[in-house]
Amino acid sequence: MTRLLLSTTIPYVNGRPHLGFALELVQADVLARHHRLRGDEVRLQTGTDDNSLKNVQAADAAGVAVGDLVDRNAAEFARLAGPLSLRFDDFLRTSADPRHRAGVERFWRACAHDLYRKHYEGLYCVGCEHFYQPGERCPEHEAPLQRVSEENWFFRLSRHQERLYDLIAGGRIRIEPAERRNEVLAFVAGGLTDFSVSRSRARARGWGIPVPGDPDQVIYVWWDALGYYLTALEYGTGGHDRWWGRADRRVHLLGKSVLRFHAVYWPAMLLSAREALPTDILVHDHLTVNGRKISKSGGPAVDPLGLVAEYGVDAVRWWLLRDVPRVGDADFTVERLIARHDDELANGLGNLVSRVAGLVHRYRDGVVPAVRASEPDSDRVSEPDSDRASELEEVRRRAPGAVAEALDAFDFRRATGAVYEVVEAANRYVSRTRPWQLAREDSARLDPVLGTLVETCREVAGLLTPFLPDAAARIAARCAGPGERLPAPAPVFPRLGGAA
Repeated sequence: MTRLLLSTTIPYVNGRPHLGFALELVQADVLARHHRLRGDEVRLQTGTDDNSLKNVQAADAAGVAVGDLVDRNAAEFARLAGPLSLRFDDFLRTSADPRHRAGVERFWRACAHDLYRKHYEGLYCVGCEHFYQPGERCPEHEAPLQRVSEENWFFRLSRHQERLYDLIAGGRIRIEPAERRNEVLAFVAGGLTDFSVSRSRARARGWGIPVPGDPDQVIYVWWDALGYYLTALEYGTGGHDRWWGRADRRVHLLGKSVLRFHAVYWPAMLLSAREALPTDILVHDHLTVNGRKISKSGGPAVDPLGLVAEYGVDAVRWWLLRDVPRVGDADFTVERLIARHDDELANGLGNLVSRVAGLVHRYRDGVVPAVRASEPDSDRVSEPDSDRASELEEVRRRAPGAVAEALDAFDFRRATGAVYEVVEAANRYVSRTRPWQLAREDSARLDPVLGTLVETCREVAGLLTPFLPDAAARIAARCAGPGERLPAPAPVFPRLGGAA
């Protein structure tokens, strides 16, 4: 049994959640469910990044207290769990959870030998809370960089350059996909410079965690936020070892815009604190609308809660898992969501389940026959169908391994494709065996055909469980075993786009 820690990033709460973060949550939920089904010991944690200057600015713009805005928006992020059918083991808020401040302070002291204070002047992007070198532009935000001049604490990132490169190049820290790994290696090879890890209390407006022993400085929000991976595990009291030090895999899911923080800064900080490193950094690209990144501020926003309310959780999860590629941005439209749902879920899988139930009710009074006919000459009479059955049998045999292999490679489109391949093979099997014709001409061959189809639908429900847990449960409830009675046929997925 593998002990697996899965963590999402924690988003700023300057606005309501958008579909881009829902993607990461759904991906993490799929991996957690998949590994639990395999018998692994799994912990999935997420939360919100409350201690950001962006949150302060958003509160100013809204004319409300920072704490009130943060509380309101953080609640919206926590509320995603129910509508999106997510199962978290922990949800940590960095401004409200007492575990967090204690842990961040302890981590700061653990890295004290790599911290020093100096005057600094540079160009700062509030949007991503990051300093940029002269000549650089923020790739994510259109607002001009602000020139900041103040005295801050710095972390000796440069000290860890060689070790970091070796860890990533040697695969000790696995970064997927390979394009992102190569991006990080190129960045590290280009030379690492020390970075500022505090802000003046005045510029932070007093919002955030004070630097231990230096109350005029507030800990940099990224130092603060990255610490959540440990603080949610009781790092502040030293209780984190079970899920950090002794986990077999420590897996971070994140978007490409925060890759540098997680693949460079965070491992260096852990090296400094003499803590275990993440084993896997799994990176997804952006969701866009008309080519523009979905965003809480300054870009198009797509409300995942509104989508679920309008189109259902199965449609939303299926689009995120089927349409978003492993590499490359995915452009969202409601039309694409509806088309994917109706084509594959309603017309493909839903039609298969309803059709099979209808056949069993029509020809066997709803009682599921055995896969193999009981007549003495069943081998002889089923021989003409052997080629038709062998294709379906082979697809079913391959599917569990194909799903596991795809998820291990962080490829959700390929994983769901392996599930849907079984659906397509089963629908072809129905068309080729023509059960309605067997019922008239050769009833002995009908039982194994119907039994095979019910058994296939039951297997599809199992394969589908990590991806669409609600739909999988509905399908499983309609797939009785041999000798048992099926419920009456009913639509599994109502069409969203009108009549076929």
